[in-house]
Amino acid sequence: MTDLFLLGFFAVFLLLGLKRPFLWICLYLYVDILAPQKMGYGPITSVPVSLIAFAAAFGGWLMMDKKTRPTFTFRQALMLFLLVWAWFTMQGAQFPVEAVGKWDWVWKTLVFAIFLPFTVTTKLRFEAAALVMVLTAGAIIISGGIKTVFGGGGYGTLSLFVNDNSGIYESSTISTVAIAIIPLLYWFTRYGTVFKPSLPVKLFAAGLAGACLLIPIGTEARTGLVCIAMLGLLVLRESRHKLLLMVGGVLLCIAAFPFLPQSYADRMATMLTAEEDESASTRVAVWKWTIDYAKERPLGGGFEAYRANSFTYRMPQTTGEGNMTTTRYDEVVDEGRAYHSAIFEMLGEQGWPGLGAWLLLQALGLIQMERLRRRMRRKGDPNLAWLGHLAIALQYAQVIYLVGATFQGIAWQPFIMMLAGLQIALVIYAKRHDSPAEATIGARLAAGREAGQPHAVATGAGAASPPLR
Repeated sequence: MTDLFLLGFFAVFLLLGLKRPFLWICLYLYVDILAPQKMGYGPITSVPVSLIAFAAAFGGWLMMDKKTRPTFTFRQALMLFLLVWAWFTMQGAQFPVEAVGKWDWVWKTLVFAIFLPFTVTTKLRFEAAALVMVLTAGAIIISGGIKTVFGGGGYGTLSLFVNDNSGIYESSTISTVAIAIIPLLYWFTRYGTVFKPSLPVKLFAAGLAGACLLIPIGTEARTGLVCIAMLGLLVLRESRHKLLLMVGGVLLCIAAFPFLPQSYADRMATMLTAEEDESASTRVAVWKWTIDYAKERPLGGGFEAYRANSFTYRMPQTTGEGNMTTTRYDEVVDEGRAYHSAIFEMLGEQGWPGLGAWLLLQALGLIQMERLRRRMRRKGDPNLAWLGHLAIALQYAQVIYLVGATFQGIAWQPFIMMLAGLQIALVIYAKRHDSPAEATIGARLAAGREAGQPHAVATGAGAASPPLR
C-alpha cells in the first residue's frame, strides 16, 4: 500500500505537469528531499523516480515553458566551476569506486541548483518552490517530532521515514534543516498566497516550528542545539524588544529543562567537556589530518578521501568525584573517520581551489541577501515587501546551515543547494524589476532584443524596464 500510494502521488504530479510544467520542478524538489524510492518495499524501489523527475524538469522547461528568459550569474558560474572541478578531482581520486558513488548524486545536485534560477521567475513560483521544500522536509520533521514527544527519540535511534543514516535523514543534517526552515515558515505566515495567512495557517506553522525544535532533542544531535542558539541570535537581531526577548528565552529554557530526556541532557553536557569526548577529540584529529593532507595534495584527493586518514591521539579519562579525581591519558588509534565539517570536507576532497570557490559561493549569498533586504527596505514599496522578507528568510536559513555545516560534512547537501538556487533567482528577479541596466548581461541583451536592437545592450534611463511577472 505504501508503494502504491507513493507511485500514485508521483504519477499524478507528472500528469499535472503536462498543463503546468513548473510542477515538474516541484516534483524533483519533492523527490530529491523525501527520497520516496527509499521509503517503499516493492515496485517503487526499482523505479528511477529521481531520474524521471530530473528529466521531466529539464524537458518541460526546454519544450513547454515559455515564461523564462535565462540569465547566468557569477554564483551559477561558481557552481559550474565546482561541478567541473569535482569531476576533475574524481579522475585522480584516491578511492575511485567510493568516489563514483558520491559523484552520482553530487552532479545532479549542482546541475539542478544551476538550473533552478532559470525557472523561478514569478512570485508564485518562488512561493511554490519554497512551499514544496518546506512541506516535504516538514513531513519528515512532523513524524520525528511526534515520535520524540512519545519517547521515541534517542541518539541514533529516532526512526524517520527512511531507516538510513545518510542524506537529509542523518540526525545532524535533519536537525540543521529543521531549524533552517523556521525563518521560511514565518515568511509564509505573512506573505503566503497559496495558503493565505489565516489562523489555521499560522497554527500549522507554529506547530511545524515546534516540531522543528523537537528534532534536535529527538536526535540528540549537538549540532542542532548550536543551530537553535544561532536562530535565537537571529531572532534577537530582528526584535525591537531585545531585553524582553532575552529574558523570555531564558525563562522558557528553564521551564523546558525538566521535560527534557535525561539522555539528551547528558549528551549536551559533553559539549562542556569536549576534550574528554571521543567524538569531539576525533573531529579535531581529523581536521588536523586534513590540513596536513592538503599540504601534500593541494588540489584535493577526490570524493571520500577521508578514508585515507589514520591517526593516534591522546584522550584524557577522569575518574573519581569532587576533589578526589585522577586523570590519565589513553592513546586512541583511529582511521577512516569522516570529516565532520563541510569546510574540511571541501579542503580534503576538492583542495584549496574547491574550498575557495565554495566559501565564495556562500559569502556572496549572504552579501546579496543583505543588500537585497536593505534595498527593499529603502524602497518602502508594500508590493515588494515580500521580496525583502524572503531575502531575510533565505539569508537566515543559510546562516543556520553554515553553523551546522561547521560540524558536519554537508557541503553538497541538496536542500541547501536548492536554497542557494532560490537566492540566485531572487537576485535576478529584483534586478529585472529595477531596470535592465542593473540586470546581468544576459538579461540586458534580451531586453535589447525585445526593443528591436538585436546587437545593442539596453542601458541608461531610456531603457525600457521589463514587466514585473
